[in-house]
Amino acid sequence: MIAFPPSTEIPLEFDIVIERDPDGLYVATVPALYGCRSEARSLDELVERAREAILLRLEIEGLDPGDLTFVGIHRIRLA
Repeated sequence: MIAFPPSTEIPLEFDIVIERDPDGLYVATVPALYGCRSEARSLDELVERAREAILLRLEIEGLDPGDLTFVGIHRIRLA
């Protein structure tokens, strides 16, 4: 687990996008942390794995998730 200085009050909330691949695995990506993703067979397991991936990414690369603000998801259909 990441040890933050006691005076640091950083909200650690990240949005994840959840999809299902052709093999039935759930895949989570974290838009605010480029390349941060995880996969699992159940949604409960996916959320836990995504949490671990986020913590690991923050531990390795620090606390700068960039200046992105999650807005939403839009599906585009191509003919």
